Amino acid sequence: MRGIKFLLVLFFLLAATAQSKLVTKTVEYRHGDTVLEGYLAHDDSFSGKRPGVLVVHEWYGLGQHVKTKAEKLAKLGYVAFAADIYGKGIRPATNEEAAKVAGQYRGGDRKLLRERALAGFNELRKQASVDAKKTAAIGFCFGGTTVLELARSGAELDGVVSFHGGLDTPNPGDAKNIKCKVLVLHGGDDPNVPPEKVLAFEEEMRQAGVDWQLIAYGGAVHSFTNPGAGNDNSKGTAYNQKADHRSWQAMQVFFNEIFK
Repeated sequence: MRGIKFLLVLFFLLAATAQSKLVTKTVEYRHGDTVLEGYLAHDDSFSGKRPGVLVVHEWYGLGQHVKTKAEKLAKLGYVAFAADIYGKGIRPATNEEAAKVAGQYRGGDRKLLRERALAGFNELRKQASVDAKKTAAIGFCFGGTTVLELARSGAELDGVVSFHGGLDTPNPGDAKNIKCKVLVLHGGDDPNVPPEKVLAFEEEMRQAGVDWQLIAYGGAVHSFTNPGAGNDNSKGTAYNQKADHRSWQAMQVFFNEIFK
């Protein structure tokens, strides 16, 4: 009897796998004269139009980490588009290079950062399987900063989620433009975003009357969702399996709310 039950479970698992039709492709698009190269993921086993989710990369540019996250979103039934903020072929290889490239946007031209994020968002909404009335944006590290700036620009989103992203902005008054709900998933011990910056962000949200949430994960530092970040908290960046799992679950609860 147990053998029959096992075979039935195996059959249904194989059937579910067979029905999954994950489709991914590289997508070239533009912001002005700049060619950008994003990554689209969706599962064709889901029919009809679905919510679209923009995914924004860390300071190393569009790489495997966010591609994997986009694929996980696709398997949940969303259409995910991993945007390219830097431009085609611009993929820093060292921390020094990444700091220099990211600094051009994060510490320099926030207007350009918002425009590049909006270009990716518009590309997402153009996809035939996306319900343009149900959209969100998530970002990791540099990408977390980016999606918050996209919200501050007044973009027509249902929600944004920042995973271990920078929370500061040179224009906190722009929070009045936010039209969506905001979820911040923060490493409680992140040295890159110390308590004073967290408090400043909270006050910015309060003053603007934003519908916001912030969850801090104890023992987690920067890059807690990225297995490639190592496991040494003393370096300020490290993977944390519990925080990774809990934050992904929190995002799904948030999506269930905004897309209901």
